[in-house]
Amino acid sequence: MAESQQSDSRKLLVSLRETLAAASEGQERLDRITSLIAESLGVEVCSIYLFRDSETLELCATEGLKAEAVHQTRLRVGEGLVGRVARRGRVINTEDAPSERGFRYMPETGEEIYSSFLGVPIQRLGEKLGVLVIQSKESRVFSADELYGVEVVAMVLAEMTELGAFIGEGEAMGALHQRPATFTGGVGQEGAAEGHVWLHEPRVVVTNPVADDPEVELTRLTDAVDELRVSVDEMLENARTKDKEQMQVLEAYRMFANSKGWMRRMTEDISRGLSAEAAVEKEQSAARARMGQVPDAYLRERLHDLDDLSNRLLRILTGQGKDTGAEMPENPILIATNIGPGELLEYGRGLRGIVLEEGSVASHAAIVARAFAIPLIIQAGHISTEALNGDHILVDGENGVVHLRPEDEIISAFRDKMAMEAKQQERYRSLRDKPAMGLCGTEVKLHMNAGLMADLPSLESSGAAGVGLFRTELQFLTVDRVPRRGDLAATYARVMDAAQGKRVTFRTLDIGSDKVLPYMNPLDEPNPALGWRAIRVGLDKPGVMRMQLQALIRAAAGRRLTVMFPFIAQMDEFRDAREMLLAEIERERALGHILPEKVEIGAMLETPSMVFAPQQFFEMADFISIGGNDLKQFFYAADRENERVRRRYDTLNVSFLNLIEEIVTRCDAARTPLSFCGEDAGRPIEAVCFAAIGMRHLSMRPASIGPVKHLIRRTNLEDLKQLIDDVRLSGEQSVRPAVLDWMTNRKPS
Repeated sequence: MAESQQSDSRKLLVSLRETLAAASEGQERLDRITSLIAESLGVEVCSIYLFRDSETLELCATEGLKAEAVHQTRLRVGEGLVGRVARRGRVINTEDAPSERGFRYMPETGEEIYSSFLGVPIQRLGEKLGVLVIQSKESRVFSADELYGVEVVAMVLAEMTELGAFIGEGEAMGALHQRPATFTGGVGQEGAAEGHVWLHEPRVVVTNPVADDPEVELTRLTDAVDELRVSVDEMLENARTKDKEQMQVLEAYRMFANSKGWMRRMTEDISRGLSAEAAVEKEQSAARARMGQVPDAYLRERLHDLDDLSNRLLRILTGQGKDTGAEMPENPILIATNIGPGELLEYGRGLRGIVLEEGSVASHAAIVARAFAIPLIIQAGHISTEALNGDHILVDGENGVVHLRPEDEIISAFRDKMAMEAKQQERYRSLRDKPAMGLCGTEVKLHMNAGLMADLPSLESSGAAGVGLFRTELQFLTVDRVPRRGDLAATYARVMDAAQGKRVTFRTLDIGSDKVLPYMNPLDEPNPALGWRAIRVGLDKPGVMRMQLQALIRAAAGRRLTVMFPFIAQMDEFRDAREMLLAEIERERALGHILPEKVEIGAMLETPSMVFAPQQFFEMADFISIGGNDLKQFFYAADRENERVRRRYDTLNVSFLNLIEEIVTRCDAARTPLSFCGEDAGRPIEAVCFAAIGMRHLSMRPASIGPVKHLIRRTNLEDLKQLIDDVRLSGEQSVRPAVLDWMTNRKPS
């Protein structure tokens, strides 16, 4: 590119920096910027539109359009050419704006006399902040050099918006990190928490987007990239013993670090006047924009690699590493894009809540959060770019809402809600030693789910009858290699010791689908939930399952051992798994090891196929546990990780209750104990309905035992069964409305 063009860009950026540095209010700064850009580029119009809320853009400053339109003209995202730029995050460059699809004429601006239009998104790391527009009367397409100059200016505007350079009157001019903000996501773990933000990966803040000396900045960039490449080479060297798949990923990582195109683009940005940090972030923002538009999962993952490399490079340049020296605030609520189970376990129970931008209801993080009974919100928008360490935050894990820097009215209402819940919990604690017995005399045994040693104290405090499900995969997910048999045996023995004679049902390794071991080759399956997972992996690759069964047998050491095989879809799978366990018992006998006093072998019924299995299956199993989460998603053909469909179908739908009752009938005929394990078992209304149709064992998170027991003890299950039968005969789709009405209007007993 010509030196004169580079000099022009630098002059514009230097002038822009001087304008931003001058003592002035936010509106005055914006007005000066639009005048500066219009004059520097030789155009009649320069306008800045910023987001007023997530769906509305507001004209905040202009040179060339009517002054009275400022803060009066608003557009919805997608409306007009400006709205299209904001929605798609892409440039629109046209010589004849009125003829463009989606053009909207706004008479209050006086823009009808301008033909040419160039709109560039103002965005930072995927967060859309606004749109920068230049227009001219002359009918022409703006040149590549002009486009580049406007993009660089838009990038600087994004940085300065991030730093609060345009604070002023009006909501659209408020500081990004000072205003109250509300985020809505999915519920990964219920509960409510108040505390202060602790960022898992503190955001790197670029405070010097414009360079003083391009040569100095280029040297800084070159040195930082060299340091980055050395660190990537060390990662590869340390990973030489890893599997082939991981090596391929790291090789791709190194390829990006050595990309000449990546380096060339950043060098060119510096020559135009950006600082080294701003040049890196400009490329990172472009990669993130592409990431959201690429349908191919592999390519998205590679763009994610480039994004991660950019973060590493920014930390080298700024010295803003993960360890910033900041102290974790009181009552920390963790904010992260995503987080692995090992990292979350390191934080431990000290966290009051967790909010993730990604994640799923069945993710590793959700499993650990449930184990710790920590409220978890998933899919919470761009909260990590809005939150700052120490910000006041409220987490509503019942409704999936997060209030960041909340207003006083919200705080007051939230604290009232928490106080009410605390009173209820106190009432539930008084029921700890009482049976979950309905008014009709029918008793239901309530068990707890667990997956960590840290869960076991809840066995006594909650009043649970035992552990209805101990998830054994967490011991595999939180390490970087297959655990040793001796280590597993020691862990399982400690679990049994902590249970103090109460029954613990160990579910064998349930991996696949959303739970991929860090040392396993990830499978590219179009539908992992229906793929190679759980018992299918155990039977096809029996080495690990045999090792785990040996560990369980040795851990029992003369005590009762209860083992449950997950995701059984046909009788032969259960028969083969059962025979494998019995063979390992005989092997341990031959080795002279102490055998369990008693062995119970059960199956998780999670697929509709097993409802109609041969009667021999129900007779062969020592017990059966309904895996409600999977059974429901397969019954309704509704992915439980898809928010659009998973809430569409009701657990208390007549057809699903009919399915559950059929399982009850078949187990009763075989005299096989039956339990229900899943999120719905811990919801009081669902739980009493299950109990009414014959379920006598329910397994749930410890915090749910009190509310479920409280409602069962206030309910005549025989009367509720009659109500459910009446509703089914009436042709209603769900029994929920009738049950809620009955619960509300019945006479207290």
